[in-house]
Amino acid sequence: MSEDHKRTAENSGEIDVDPTDQPEEIETEEVQEETDEVKVLEAKNSQLEDQILRLQAEMQNIQRRNTRERQEAAKYRSQKLATALLEAIDNLERALATEADSEDAKSLLAGVEMVHGQILQIFADESIEVIDPAGEAFDPNYHQAVSTTPAQDDQESDEVAQVLQKGYQLEDRVIRPAMVVVTE
Repeated sequence: MSEDHKRTAENSGEIDVDPTDQPEEIETEEVQEETDEVKVLEAKNSQLEDQILRLQAEMQNIQRRNTRERQEAAKYRSQKLATALLEAIDNLERALATEADSEDAKSLLAGVEMVHGQILQIFADESIEVIDPAGEAFDPNYHQAVSTTPAQDDQESDEVAQVLQKGYQLEDRVIRPAMVVVTE
């Protein structure tokens, strides 16, 4: 712009503005604001993606835990019933240990033996095993020592000398440890 034009613009009250100066500043500010807004939105987007990934992982963990709990519940579903029946089995075994003299007593004993066998078969079908460790090494995971006795010639130390009450286990879980007498 020429000097004359500037003076004329000043005298007339006009403000002389270079048209290339102002739009450039406005455009730079707008671009900067848009860039800042894009960065904020990108950060928010990244945060939301991270949150989604975490929630998906948490949902998968919940599903795995739920599946594992259902499998474990199915695996050990018989434990409560088996525990309730253990006293009845103990009583049947005590009845089987008695001697029968008469024919009626022998018939009754045969019936008790059949019932005992059926219950043990049901236990086997449900993966419930008897722990009868006579002559085995003492294992505190499966046996409960209630007393000790001196070892005889054919026995080693910490060997089960006598089983006072059989134990039972369901799968890999001990329902009741065997009550035993252990050699010293």
